[in-house]
Amino acid sequence: MAQTQNSAELLDRMVAGRQLSAVDAADLARQSSVSLQTEEDILRWLAGEYDVSFTALDDIEPDRQLLSFFPARILLKEELLPLRRANGVVEIATSRLFATQGLDALKTLTGLNLKPVLAPSEILQRELKKRLGVGADTMGELAEDTALQVVDDARDDDNDLDGAAEDASIIRFVNQVLRDAIELRASDIHLEPFEHEFQIRYRVDGVLQAIPVPAQIKRFQPAIVSRLKILSHLNIAEKRLPQDGRIKIRLDANEVDIRVSVIPMLHGEAVVLRLLRQNSTLLGMGEMGMDARELKSFRRVLGLPHGIILVTGPTGSGKTTTLYTALNEINDQVRKIITIEDPIEYQLKGINQIQVSEKAGLTFARGLRSILRHDPDVILVGEIRDRETAQIAVQASLTGHLVFSTLHTNDAPGAVTRLIDMGVEPYLVASSLEAVLAQRLVRVLCKHCKQPDTSPTTAAIKAQIGIPTDTTVFRGVGCRECRNTGYHGRRAIFEWMDIDNELRQLVLKNVSSGEIAALAKRNGLRVLSEDGWRLVREGITTPEEVMRVTKDQSVSNIAPEAVPKPTVEVQSPRKSNAVV
Repeated sequence: MAQTQNSAELLDRMVAGRQLSAVDAADLARQSSVSLQTEEDILRWLAGEYDVSFTALDDIEPDRQLLSFFPARILLKEELLPLRRANGVVEIATSRLFATQGLDALKTLTGLNLKPVLAPSEILQRELKKRLGVGADTMGELAEDTALQVVDDARDDDNDLDGAAEDASIIRFVNQVLRDAIELRASDIHLEPFEHEFQIRYRVDGVLQAIPVPAQIKRFQPAIVSRLKILSHLNIAEKRLPQDGRIKIRLDANEVDIRVSVIPMLHGEAVVLRLLRQNSTLLGMGEMGMDARELKSFRRVLGLPHGIILVTGPTGSGKTTTLYTALNEINDQVRKIITIEDPIEYQLKGINQIQVSEKAGLTFARGLRSILRHDPDVILVGEIRDRETAQIAVQASLTGHLVFSTLHTNDAPGAVTRLIDMGVEPYLVASSLEAVLAQRLVRVLCKHCKQPDTSPTTAAIKAQIGIPTDTTVFRGVGCRECRNTGYHGRRAIFEWMDIDNELRQLVLKNVSSGEIAALAKRNGLRVLSEDGWRLVREGITTPEEVMRVTKDQSVSNIAPEAVPKPTVEVQSPRKSNAVV
């Protein structure tokens, strides 16, 4: 057959990994009847040629008791998964038919009769991590290392703890956790100590997912936390106070900036790592997913000579990304743009960016005062956190600067009352504020497994929110591509509020956010949930997801049945080299 370059690369890779012999590779390349699209196609062919079984592991539940008979280190290194035992023979899933050293080692150690069963390597890796836990191989090495003494939290022997944190197995375990989180597109890693376990969770697409880890990891909790402290240049001897630091790593030529927060808990120190990808590509304004009317309003305010534009929402809702996209839109040679941020999440060419440093005394307020002496046209303040920063931002807008910033409020109207609560006079808010954009992130349906949703609950929701009955609503059933979540990636929903003259009059009267919201809705404000229902109608997300992030009251009587607890299955990606 006419062999494609991808097929040739697949054959070469399988020969190099001893999944395929050179003779078989040449035979496959000559045969026109055999498809070379995937590794699974070739493994199925091998199974027929060599009279062995093949499994995709979809319907097989490996025997957990059987797993305990075999060393995790060998199983993970050689990619071998014990499946079941019958008639004195143990079936072992493998993708390497011609690499027998792993099976030979297991036979020698256990004395059991082993039979290979072919399975795709990617699925094997996923199942091994799921059954044995991330870092099971390194934890096994640590358990066997009698020379390593992990220091108890109650002791004050920092030299021993420092040595444990520098142990090669601890280093490999921490690197593996970081690598897996990055390749799973996680935004945060949570390491949480409890009385009898040390739990690790990743936040993927805004939802926390527990990852399987070896049971013995609890013994090495202090050493793992100390390793992260060493990487973050924190004090490993301090266990009573919160500490903040940062790590920069490189993975496949991509830099990732990691913000580290350590807080003492009841059963040890908890660590949260925020992953910031430095080389992420910004979308254009037209690719943000805004409705045409909102996009037109946004572009209009970008052309204003002065004023304040606020983006609001909870942590992790994409506020900074939206502001960076806006700055990219107006970044040219005739404007000077300066930002002050904590942290700097994207590095933008042609824009002057300042990193806040509380330890050095460079706060938002102090930096903002200095920025004004650098003759900027546009200023981005990472977040308005206090009265002083808010007042300086308002003064900057009143003296001819276009100011962008973020604020933590639940909706767009709430931004007005929040500024006033901070101590900014209502007349200053009314004269400086030009627009407020509230946003959230909803998960996008997996394109590989989404199906029409004809359930009675979804039909009731459609009727209640006014979606035509003939509109098809989809749901994700879960597959390998989305790790059985039904979702892959996220998309923003928006709530845009222009500050017109009517609203300015209400602001001057210092009314509640409810009254501001009522007037804005009469003037055409579309709330977050309404924008979410637009994505539901377009088949991009689900009603459950919109209700999860917006708490829409219009379907509150249906929500308990419509929002099931997410069931997720974390798959660990292929290994790659991360340099810490």
